[in-house]
Amino acid sequence: MRRTAQTLLLGLLALLLAACAGTPLRGTGDLGLVIERASGHVTLVNTSSREAYARIGGLGDLSHASVVYSRDARYAFVFGRDGGLTKLDLLEARIVKRIIQSGNAIGGSISQDGRIVVAQNYTPGGIKAFDAETLELLSAVPAEYAPGRFSKVVGLADVPGNKFAYALFDGGEIWVSDFSDPKRPVTQRYPAGQQPYDGLVTPNGRHYLAGLFGEDGIALLDLWQPQQGARKILEKYGRGEEKLPVFKMPHLRGWSLAAGRAWLPAIGRHEVLVADATTWQETGRVAVKGQPVFVMASPDGRQIWVNFAFPDNGWVQVIDTLSGKVVQTLQPGKAVLHMEFTPRGEAVWLSARDDNRVVIYDTRNFTRLGELAADAPSGIFFTSRAARIGF
Repeated sequence: MRRTAQTLLLGLLALLLAACAGTPLRGTGDLGLVIERASGHVTLVNTSSREAYARIGGLGDLSHASVVYSRDARYAFVFGRDGGLTKLDLLEARIVKRIIQSGNAIGGSISQDGRIVVAQNYTPGGIKAFDAETLELLSAVPAEYAPGRFSKVVGLADVPGNKFAYALFDGGEIWVSDFSDPKRPVTQRYPAGQQPYDGLVTPNGRHYLAGLFGEDGIALLDLWQPQQGARKILEKYGRGEEKLPVFKMPHLRGWSLAAGRAWLPAIGRHEVLVADATTWQETGRVAVKGQPVFVMASPDGRQIWVNFAFPDNGWVQVIDTLSGKVVQTLQPGKAVLHMEFTPRGEAVWLSARDDNRVVIYDTRNFTRLGELAADAPSGIFFTSRAARIGF
């Protein structure tokens, strides 16, 4: 009884101190952040109240930034284009630590157990692993695909077993590095095709897909049976047809699996490709307004939201996965760069960079629910990603 009373007293004291300090208690499950690409800031947001609650600066070049979260969703790790890796505390709204780990970086990931943060780099080509608690460098894997030749790394994704899969743009390979011993990683290499430009892992962690820029098709590696090597899927899409100029590279991390099918942007085409997620054979195409960049499924898998490259980047279209048809066309603002669904999918947030705002829509009836001011917003990242493989 005495110990219980002491525990209750300590809890009440903690609440009192928090109240006195003016810091409201909040959980992390409905939090997130918006990248402000032009100013080196991030805006911290609450998805339930649809409000911003803090703004943090000093994060460097965020022109192509990405974010992963700790397992408890308290900490965000922001990867900047300038090689910066910044750890943020979402509850205290502050920078915990910031390092410059390379000269030119393009994103990162976090291990299955949450203990290792890995950055993928253009310069120098390769990946680096850091302790998630301290950001101490643990090890590095140079992307030396031939003697003295290093590749830019793209498409880094965490996969089960504290492993990371990634693609070598210049080397034409998929690598899988096992960080069971974080200071002595072991890497396996698999030929993939010409210029893999991005990659993603399926939600169950089984398949790694790398889109190919240098040829039609996608490289698919079965991580349950990696000894079979990477194979080509959807290798005839676009072949024999007039090639269109590519105004912006699609992002594979925005490709989706929904309703038993894969929904993918066709490079240089005004189409979304549809493939069976078991056989990986093409089953159809959906004509859309422009060149798709992100093709994102709602959490229930019923909708696919698509944004586009210039000159159609002020539009967004919604595909119904049951009918396979476009059911809604929206104009949220100028230069819609990114979309993010709330954890259970009742709303979607869209960044309109050139309007300096984030716009929020109801996914059921497509009404506008609200908007937030942000300085040239781009990526939107919610803490629900903390529990997802490959995010």
